[in-house]
Amino acid sequence: MLTTLTGYQGIKDNMESNKGNRGRESSTTILREGDRIELIIERILPGGFGLAHFEGATVFVYLAAPGDRLAVLVEKVRGTVTWARIEEILESSPLRIEPPCPYFGRCGGCDLQQLSYPTQLETKLDIVRDCLRRITKIEIPSSLRIIGSPLEWGYRSRAMWQRDNDLLGYYERGSHNVCDVANCAVLTLPMQRSLEKVRTVVQEKRLAPDVREILAVEGNDGVGIVPPLNEDESLETKKTIGQFTYTFSASGFFQINQLLLPALIDEVIAPLEGRNALDLYCGVGLFSLPLAAKFEKVIGIESNHEAIGYARRNAEIAGYKNAAFECEMVGRWFERINHVDRRVDAVLLDPPRVGAEKATMRGIVALKPKKICYVSCDPATLARDLRPLLENGYNIESMSAFDMFPQTHHIETVTHLSIGDVEKDNGESSSD
Repeated sequence: MLTTLTGYQGIKDNMESNKGNRGRESSTTILREGDRIELIIERILPGGFGLAHFEGATVFVYLAAPGDRLAVLVEKVRGTVTWARIEEILESSPLRIEPPCPYFGRCGGCDLQQLSYPTQLETKLDIVRDCLRRITKIEIPSSLRIIGSPLEWGYRSRAMWQRDNDLLGYYERGSHNVCDVANCAVLTLPMQRSLEKVRTVVQEKRLAPDVREILAVEGNDGVGIVPPLNEDESLETKKTIGQFTYTFSASGFFQINQLLLPALIDEVIAPLEGRNALDLYCGVGLFSLPLAAKFEKVIGIESNHEAIGYARRNAEIAGYKNAAFECEMVGRWFERINHVDRRVDAVLLDPPRVGAEKATMRGIVALKPKKICYVSCDPATLARDLRPLLENGYNIESMSAFDMFPQTHHIETVTHLSIGDVEKDNGESSSD
């Protein structure tokens, strides 16, 4: 789904035309916690905050929409940066809609329900462009596409529910207080039913009082819950995506929007080529299995013992004897291997939100693979990690975005990079 919004663009163009006026301000107003001010939201920043300026001060506003004219209450001030919350919407942006969830604004799970779905998609593209422009100093073409979720609601197949005595739900925004949630609009129907089941167990006091966190994930045959609610429940579940079947548990990581996984896997794997591939931060092998179907040899690296156990098991069940896995921090793995004796044609990395370690990026550069695919769930850390690759001769071949997390500011990106002819040892790769 590629989105173009004339209304959204018009608001952005109007805000751009006002930048010169802010630049002529000779002083910055000193704001204090508890101050009440009026302002206009310019755009949405990474993290989901609305950006505004007030007499030289930069203000971040929770749950805002571009074009809103707001009365806000200052909650925190750090230098010239201020955080504020909406007290009154004086003039609503044409991009704003009424959030359908009764918990929105208190529950910390969603932060973009105030925007129509097409506006959410365009906002996320702007966030990606902004991070790459500011951090990596590159301009991503306006043709950057975003693939929207087939469902805006009812898509989430993995969740972490917080429990406080009889309360069950998610943490409230900015706190560790539990927002009691009976119905979550972003959960799939099986997950919603599991939430109701867990609530019943909690309210009937059939769950140990020291259990503060419940994990749930949906698979082919239902929802796996950790800790299990009874002795008969399985800790594991399975999910079939195309020709590949994955076994995993709720206590590990698996993508929350399974509707987009076939398209995501195809986008990641299709451009990669060669004989030997590395799958860094491989988890339970989401990309390792498709890589093993295409490459002669695949090595997956993952620090989580449970995840690497599932990856090995998934590859064995699928019959891929050409896939090997090592349980180690990726940066440490790079520090101990001998780069000279190793031939790698393609590297795929899918790090957590904090991005890759510096040792990982140094290791990738030292290996000099012809193809790199970086799957990221945070545009800011993606932008940071791309810098050493671009500085060492890699070029961005393509970049696309996937809206794995509708109603939130989070966005998944897939970046393919390549390098020209590289001198390599013609020998075979080592069999670490």
